[in-house]
Amino acid sequence: MSDLIETGVEAGVLTVRMNRPDKKNAITQAMYRTMADAITGAGQDDAIAAVLICGAPGTFTAGNDIKDFMSVAMSGTPPRDAYDFLIAIATSQKPLVAAVDGIAIGIGTTILMHCDLAYASPASIFRTPFLDLGVTPEAGSSLIAPRIMGDQRAFALLALGDTFDAEAARQAGLVYAVVEDAEAAALDAARRLAKKPPEALRIARELLRGDQAEIVKRIDREIGHFTERLSSKEAKAAFMAFMSR
Repeated sequence: MSDLIETGVEAGVLTVRMNRPDKKNAITQAMYRTMADAITGAGQDDAIAAVLICGAPGTFTAGNDIKDFMSVAMSGTPPRDAYDFLIAIATSQKPLVAAVDGIAIGIGTTILMHCDLAYASPASIFRTPFLDLGVTPEAGSSLIAPRIMGDQRAFALLALGDTFDAEAARQAGLVYAVVEDAEAAALDAARRLAKKPPEALRIARELLRGDQAEIVKRIDREIGHFTERLSSKEAKAAFMAFMSR
């Protein structure tokens, strides 16, 4: 899956790029595994000071690959690789910086809640159609979103399924800035972080992010509901309707 997830290290920055533009960067379990391993490995590598997460030009990610999740639903087992990815971003030992250009659907939006900085192009849109697919919020978003966005914005995003444009995402705290070249801005920020004294950066980030255990506990609770819902009649009907479009 190295061709679908590109990784490389330069100037202390690990770039993790989703590279499946023909499928709008829809993420499979194998892609989750590659990203989880890369982010976890970065935490143990002194040569890496920050991680940049990005997609192909015009597409951050369309979220989970529906066919892939249909197979998970049929098996009735938790999506282990996706879960490991969620834990990796929630407990990342290095700063996470995201560059969003185009669509950021589902996990494409909730991943930003774990990023220390996120930049978006004006053309970016954000949506989490969990309930429309018969499933429930994930990635700790049910805990984090109300804290950063307020209760009503969080409900509009995660339950109502409203679409946020780039400026609405900025106002809600999902992204730090809206800029024409989001990847250039994100890479510049990651390189600036890489020049900071590493131990001071680690401590500052730990103080700012707070208790990781609380986030992991919520992810575990969410994944239980999500897995149960995947095998529900509601979800199967929604997935079949999606696939038949």
